[in-house]
Amino acid sequence: MSSADTLRYARQIRLPDVGVEGQRRLAEAAVLVIGAGGLGAPALHHLVASGVGRVGFVEFDHVDVTNLHRQTLYATSDVGRPKAEAARDRLEAINPEITVEAHPVRLGAANAEALLADYDLVLDGSDTFATRYVVNDASVRTGTPNVFASVSQFSGQISVFGTDTGPCYRCLFPDPPPPDLIPNCEDGGVLGVVPSLFGTLQAAEALKWLLEIGTPLVGRLLMIDALTMDVREIAVHRDPQCPACGDAPARRAPRDSRAEPPEITVAELRAWDETDPPVLVDVREASEHHADNIGGRLIPLSQLEARAFELDDVRDREVVVYCASGGRSAVGARLLRERGLRARSLRGGMEAWNALS
Repeated sequence: MSSADTLRYARQIRLPDVGVEGQRRLAEAAVLVIGAGGLGAPALHHLVASGVGRVGFVEFDHVDVTNLHRQTLYATSDVGRPKAEAARDRLEAINPEITVEAHPVRLGAANAEALLADYDLVLDGSDTFATRYVVNDASVRTGTPNVFASVSQFSGQISVFGTDTGPCYRCLFPDPPPPDLIPNCEDGGVLGVVPSLFGTLQAAEALKWLLEIGTPLVGRLLMIDALTMDVREIAVHRDPQCPACGDAPARRAPRDSRAEPPEITVAELRAWDETDPPVLVDVREASEHHADNIGGRLIPLSQLEARAFELDDVRDREVVVYCASGGRSAVGARLLRERGLRARSLRGGMEAWNALS
């Protein structure tokens, strides 16, 4: 180690469980973070600041003003920039001696294994169930331990999955819940400090794992409610019948748990031929629609299944479903496609539309 490194990490090296040898181990490690949002931002910050030698992250989104209250890598001046670019610049400014690798792609079953296989550890900071299952399955397939966390409103949970001896995410949740059962942060809201808390805990678990110190959260799901500061822990056991890490090898192949419907970008929608415009369907609530909308038919997601027949007259036309940020519209587009309509979801929803206005 150089004298500059010894000085930078002096307070960490001083720890008996770290020392110079532990700091060298961190410098030789490679960690991949899925998402550079509420969870990924603080996790990436601490991994880079702590001296992990190669830190990669997967992020295809752009910085939106609604991100700023919780995604701590970004500033107001970053609004509109690709997150991959803004996060890389910030991380390299925090620690220019670290190799930062930005992957500006959407993670899916087709590329997950190739991405994870190049790293020692993966931190899952994604915010959709489909991505969590893809990360989990690729983690098991490549033998890359997975530090998982998720948050909602005032609480969150964290565990370490995909190790040689412990369970995986599917051992706890074999199949995803109905897509409209649990709202994401955009729809359900989140207190800004909660993802920062759990992203920091993910970084702590990653450092412990790389240093081989402490007791990792393998086989343990830690849950914290920030409103009450109640802390609970439950045991999670490996399931021999698990579809990902169970004893039947044929069941281990990673797959997308739930096919995502096709999307359309704001730019593509704006450029649509006006002689044959798509049918717009807003699946937000009435109060949201009346406050700000781009037209079309209002059918809240909670009513869409029962009222899908109202779109029978447009079965021969393209349908674009939209909401606030793209979460509910993806669910709505999937439901309409299952009923034979040519539906697509507006990526980024009204937030993306207004950002380009």
